[in-house]
Amino acid sequence: MVKVRMLVQTRYNEQLLRVNKEYDIPKETAIRWDQSKLAEIVENPKQQDKN
Repeated sequence: MVKVRMLVQTRYNEQLLRVNKEYDIPKETAIRWDQSKLAEIVENPKQQDKN
């Protein structure tokens, strides 16, 4: 799962996803949404410290 910040409002799996809110979605979907400018992938600061 990957955390994304929505750039547009949409529905996904019967859930309303709102603009500027963050959601966890599957990585493959997050990549498609990022490329389509529907959402941007958000890096978790805690995960960066571990790498």
